[in-house]
This record gives sequence, C-alpha cells and structure tokens, in this order.
Amino acid sequence: MIVRADAAGVRRAAELLRAGSVVAFPTETVYGLGADAFSPTAVGEIYRLKNRPSWNPLIVHVADVAAARKLADPWPAVADELAAAFWPGPLTLVVRRAPHLTQVGADTGTIAIRVPAHDVALRLLAATDLPLAAPSANRSESISPTTAEHVLRSLPEVPLVLDGGPASWGIESTVLDVTGEVPRLLRPGALGLREIREVTGALALPNEVADGSARPSPGMSRRHYAPRAKLILVDEVDPASVDDSVGVLTYETAAIPGAEILSADPREYAADLYAALHRLDDAGMSTILVRTPPPTEEWLAIRDRLSRAAA
Repeated sequence: MIVRADAAGVRRAAELLRAGSVVAFPTETVYGLGADAFSPTAVGEIYRLKNRPSWNPLIVHVADVAAARKLADPWPAVADELAAAFWPGPLTLVVRRAPHLTQVGADTGTIAIRVPAHDVALRLLAATDLPLAAPSANRSESISPTTAEHVLRSLPEVPLVLDGGPASWGIESTVLDVTGEVPRLLRPGALGLREIREVTGALALPNEVADGSARPSPGMSRRHYAPRAKLILVDEVDPASVDDSVGVLTYETAAIPGAEILSADPREYAADLYAALHRLDDAGMSTILVRTPPPTEEWLAIRDRLSRAAA
C-alpha cells in the first residue's frame, strides 16, 4: 500500500516499524526497505522479502552523528571530518561495530552507517527513535527503485510504502571503509571521489570480494542493479540492430526511435538511470543496449552500476 508521506503517513509507518514490521521509505538516493536495525526478526523480514543473500550486509540509517557514534567502537576522527562535510547526504561510513550490538546482516564485525538527506526519512527516524536498516526496496539483484510505484512492482508484499516523490540523486550512496589508516572506497556512488579526497587526502580503491563471502558493504556483488531484459554495453548503438524487442539507452541525441536519451551530465544521468531502465523493462524489451559512459572518474559510479547490471 502506498500512502502519502504526510504526518499521518509517517506516524503509521513509525507504528509498523516499532512493532517489528518493515516499511519502504524515500531517501535522496533510492527508496529503502526499512526495519529496526537491531531486531533479528525485522531484519530477517528484509532478507526474506528481498530474497537477499545472508552474506550481503545492510546500511543502517540514523538521525544524526550522535546516533551514529553510539553504534561504533571506535568512532574514528576521519569519520567526524567526513560526517561534518557530507552528512546528511549520500555517504555511508563503515566503522567497527560497538561490541554490545548484534550484527546487522553479514557477520563482519563492522557496521555501515549514514544520515540520509531526505525530509521524509529524517522525520521517520525521529518518529521511530530507532536506527533503521534500509537496503534498496527491490528484489535482490534487480533495478533499484526511485519511486514508490517501483517499490510495489518489485515487492508487492511490503505492507506500506511512504511516497515522497522521485529520488533526487537516483543512485545509491558512496560507501567508505574508515576502519584502517587510509579510507577505502567500497562502493562508488552519488558522492564523487574528488569531494571526498578534499577531506581525506589519500583514498584506497576497493578489493575484489567473491560472491558468497561476507563483505563490509552492499553493492559489491558481481551481478546487481539488473533489469529483467538482457543488458549489453556497447561503444556505439547501431540502428540496424534495433527492433521492437530491443531497447536503447544513450546519453546523447541518437537517430533511434524510442531510445531513452539521458543527459550527458553524469549527475543528471544518474538521477534518471534507474527510472529509464524501469521504463524499458516495463515496455517488455528482451534486450537493452546501453552506450558505455565515458571512462572518467565522474562517471565511475554509473559505470559500476551498468557493468554489474550487464554481468
């Protein structure tokens, strides 16, 4: 059921969450499937609904830095610097989990935390007074939802979806591991690396993690963010290869009828990417040809999503 994210809707959602149920709600990145982060039953319902592998961890959303510090031991100085610069916002920090807390998902001894920059998410966190585990509100491996309607099409069993309109960033948060001497990128995302380096200086790149192994961050699986259609990355789209069963996604004007043409600006492209893939899937395409984005750092998160969707 989709409900407006007004005071009554948020109150109803909070009651469900405090009772150990799950609720989908908007963030500035994508819609999340929220539950009390330290209720094994509630977290188990996230994994069940999403058909999510047990080794894939969850991000915990909190209302502010003070709430984040309570979940960590230690809370590194660099985490304070990053939080001051980018929270609320699309940055997730992986820190050592406080030993008195149960593990949220995969057993790694760490916890991934962020403060979302969305009024509805923040009002819900305040109303529940709970840390909320909230991965993207879709079936595991499929396209992330950027609208309330996307959520219900993927997860019709969700008891309540708070409708806060389309997600503004349209792509998941950037995830940094700050448990070591040098912060390590685990998942490229909405927040660019250039901005992060202005705070951290050096930044280590991700390590490869095999599927089936516990990992400190979501978004590290070989296949992820995928439409039902077969997605193929191409350098150029040949109009002769396109028919009624083949969809096209590109970022420049193309003489291909029916093509999804997104902005050549990476921020604007990211905001529309998942919605465009949903539209092509809903149109019944069997194949989606996607023009490969430029090999620059500004497009890193988008290339990451598309390469995993094509795996």
